[in-house]
Amino acid sequence: MIHLKKFSELQNRSKENQVNLNRFLNIAHRGASGHAPENTLVAYKMGREMHGDSIEIDLQMTKDGILIAMHDERVDRTTNGTGYIKDMTITEIKALDAGSWFNKAHPKKAKPSYEGLCVPTFEEVLEVFGEDSRYYIETKAPDVYPGMEKELVRILKKYNLPINQEYASNVIIQSFSEDSLQIVKKLNPIIPLIQLISYPIQATVSKAELAHIKSYAVGVGMNYKRIDQAYIRKVQEQELLIHPYTVNKREDMKRMIDWGVTGLFTNYPDVLNTLLKEKQAIMINDQL
Repeated sequence: MIHLKKFSELQNRSKENQVNLNRFLNIAHRGASGHAPENTLVAYKMGREMHGDSIEIDLQMTKDGILIAMHDERVDRTTNGTGYIKDMTITEIKALDAGSWFNKAHPKKAKPSYEGLCVPTFEEVLEVFGEDSRYYIETKAPDVYPGMEKELVRILKKYNLPINQEYASNVIIQSFSEDSLQIVKKLNPIIPLIQLISYPIQATVSKAELAHIKSYAVGVGMNYKRIDQAYIRKVQEQELLIHPYTVNKREDMKRMIDWGVTGLFTNYPDVLNTLLKEKQAIMINDQL
């Protein structure tokens, strides 16, 4: 079980703009995507209101080189359009309805205001939330979009991001592609990087693999269903962060925290925030 003092340090999140990498992160997955259409400004705002630590953005790139916030390479699932983003211009992307699908999929949470929501560009997200917010960004399918890392770092610089501070930043970049992360590292070595890992079966990892990841990244992320406490212990021994995804049930959140993860992706940052507060209250009561 996680040490109470350590949990207090993890949970005592800084009120400054930086994401302190030594503290537990409540990461609103694609925004508060359990409550609103994913990767929209509405979902990002809701995620922040529900005490998510970061605005988590999936990046894709249009035919004319514009970075947009969308998880899939195709627009079919989360808009009323069809086709690959790489084959569409930003004008075509902006003509799509990115909210009505949510109302159909989640009628109990449907809102008229979700109808007609636009797909935001990466710059629009930064314009709305500014340099005083915190961002957890994923380069999606970077092999499909040559140059997306250069454009990403260029835009971050344009908006005075990230804050330059060792072990703390208001920008974190993650990817399943090591090559993509290495490119980012060369372009801006101060940005903390997270190596995402896909496991089709129960996760295993060697010290050598973790040591290699540690040479360029500060942590790892993977499907929480594929890991156990022994896996987490190996990551801890290498002093790497571990941010499993996507944990939506309270009992799973509690188990992951008790096992010692340093942050969680969730579609329900409100549920995770309540759990963290309860754990902190119990810890304080036990110390009295």
